[in-house]
Parts: sequence; C-alpha cells; structure tokens
Amino acid sequence: MAYLIVKWLHVLSSTLLFGTGIGTAFYLLVVSLHRDVRVVAVVARYVVIADWLFTATTVVFQPASGFWMAHWAGIPWRSGWVGWSTLLYALAVACWLPVVVLQVRMRDLAVDAAARGEPLPPGYWRAFRLWVALGIPAFFAFVAVFYLMVVKPPL
Repeated sequence: MAYLIVKWLHVLSSTLLFGTGIGTAFYLLVVSLHRDVRVVAVVARYVVIADWLFTATTVVFQPASGFWMAHWAGIPWRSGWVGWSTLLYALAVACWLPVVVLQVRMRDLAVDAAARGEPLPPGYWRAFRLWVALGIPAFFAFVAVFYLMVVKPPL
C-alpha cells in the first residue's frame, strides 16, 4: 500500500511540476511578447510565487519518491531507463535553477519599469532571451523523462 501511495504522489507531483512549468512559461512568454509592462509585472510576480510553491517543492519530491520506488522495486537507479531519466532530470533542473534567478530579475525589472511608467528595459530582454534558451532544453528533457517513466524501455 505504501508503494501505491508514493507512486500516486510521484505522478501527482510530476503533473504539478510539468504543468506549473509549462503554464508559467506560457504566460510569461505571451505577456512579455505583448510588452505591456504593467501586465508583465503582475504576471511575473505570480510566476515567481508559483515556481517557489509548486516547482521547487516538486523538484525535491520527484527524485526522492522516484529513488524510493526504484529501491523498493529492486531497480538499480543508475541503469536503463531509470539512469537516463535521472540524467535528463538533472539536466532539466540544472536549466531550471538559473531560470528561477532570471524570473526574479525579470519580475524586479518589470515592477520597477511599471512603477516608473517606462517600457521594459534592455536588461529585461537579455534575461528573457536567456530564460527562453534555458527553458527549451528543460522542456524537452522533462518530455523525455515522461516518456521514459511511462514506457520504461529496455535500455
């Protein structure tokens, strides 16, 4: 029974992790490209909050629950689909960590620009480009992890 509870929490957690990531990325991308500094400031605030509430907690829970289930099932975590999932997950998290810093910077720049009634500054757009560049490999790494978790191919 404990295994099934942890498995359910693992799936729920992965859904929150991916759903929050794709949702917040979509909204911040769309409002940034729209260039309404007041809207960007508001959305960026909520993106940062969502990242801390949902993404940060699930980023920690995912490997903990995954390794526990692999151990319980007797699956070596460095081999096969578990090993590849671990490497891809580490890549995604390595991309996500600087993204969090960039989102905080983008939020602060947008809030400051909105308060001054100015457009988004060049520093916002530098951070935005790096944010997009890091988000793309993180997205595809998470998609690959989902595939490996569901299919569990013999590697």
